Amino acid sequence: MKFSKDFIFGTATSAAQVEGAALKDERGKSIWDVFAGIPGKIVDGSSPETACNMYNSYKEDLKLAKELNMQSYRFSFSWSRIFPEGKGSVNQKGLDFYKRMVDEMLKNGLMPNATLYHWDLPYELEKEGGWLNRDIVNWFGEYASLLFREFRDVIPMWATINEPIATYVGYGLGGFAPGHQGEDLGRQANHHVLMAHGEGVKRFRSEQAKDSKIGIVIDMWNHHPFRRENPEDCKIAELENEKSYRSYLNPIFRGCYTRELLQYMKETNSTPNMKDEDMMLIQQPLDYFGLNCYNRVLDCADPTLLQDDRKEKNKGGNYMDNGSEYYPKAVYDAIHILEDDYKIGIPIYITENGTFNCGEEIQPDGRIHDTQRIRYIEGFLKWIHKAIEEGADVRGYYAWSLLDNWEWSAGYTYRFGLVHTDFATQKRILKDSAHWYRDVIAAREL
Repeated sequence: MKFSKDFIFGTATSAAQVEGAALKDERGKSIWDVFAGIPGKIVDGSSPETACNMYNSYKEDLKLAKELNMQSYRFSFSWSRIFPEGKGSVNQKGLDFYKRMVDEMLKNGLMPNATLYHWDLPYELEKEGGWLNRDIVNWFGEYASLLFREFRDVIPMWATINEPIATYVGYGLGGFAPGHQGEDLGRQANHHVLMAHGEGVKRFRSEQAKDSKIGIVIDMWNHHPFRRENPEDCKIAELENEKSYRSYLNPIFRGCYTRELLQYMKETNSTPNMKDEDMMLIQQPLDYFGLNCYNRVLDCADPTLLQDDRKEKNKGGNYMDNGSEYYPKAVYDAIHILEDDYKIGIPIYITENGTFNCGEEIQPDGRIHDTQRIRYIEGFLKWIHKAIEEGADVRGYYAWSLLDNWEWSAGYTYRFGLVHTDFATQKRILKDSAHWYRDVIAAREL
């Protein structure tokens, strides 16, 4: 299976998960810095204060990415490193850090792929209501405009928001920062983050960034009924899809929430406050779509059936050692939803894909034999290749992640990296998957 010379292979990270230096050089706190300080919110009690220390080691880490044949490096800006209060005065030290880091990417032949917002809202804005305050649309717009002006000549790919559903989880379910709980709060935050996305695209167009593209990154975990012929299972799966990825795709590509979602929000008293013009702002034309895809979700009205099925399939290899189902066709299905159901008409980039805890122990030979990660990535790449062969416009793949990092509420307990991070010493060790991925990129084939 050959990939064309134009297909981009890369890797992805985010600021809060790798940078560390949480309070260095006048950076303001983010909602995750504060959330991590609440007992019981992070599995291992850790914080992103140090993470991978990439604020100090970015030169070595980007050189490592080059040595692994990466063509592009996807990263995010820390909003509070640039605007410590979320708005107002710019922290020049923070801005200069990103200028040095982007310069280093270019020196190493890595195409910078930048995300404006990857979950880490400045805490000072949260104190003013955060994503529940409609003013955040303009706050985000000002932040976006600054970055477009400063970096438009050196960054060819931009994303406004990474996985907006994380904001819903943080405001509706309490599992992520800032830790609020309430369906009404989650849906209101969802609406405002979509508006901020639209405002970001408008600001990008007004800055007339030459030869640059703007998009959004949405994760698609398509829900399947466990029993295809069971009406209850089908009903659950349909509603979960409406509440998750469709709640973003429909406003962005069709300019509306569906009747089904509106009915659900009405029944749960969670309809967001909206104005007539909001959907016009959200439905901005995009240059590309960033697809994060990790797996599918099975829904069943009888949870015990799912548990029994998993026990059986574990024996046959359908589940990985980390408990995740091995279903690489998920990415093929997601691509077809975008192209066939939504007819998005723009290129797709797989902006995140990876798996965790695949035998991460250092063996006596000094190596880390994460064979299940290799199998996982290879499976997804095969289904991506099949979609391309059938005519899908997929132009790149970014493995999550370059390094083992700070995985949000899971802290340091989930390792997703191609490269092992010793968080005590900050030593890096290439896993078998890193060597394998390097060779795949070099050969451009599986």
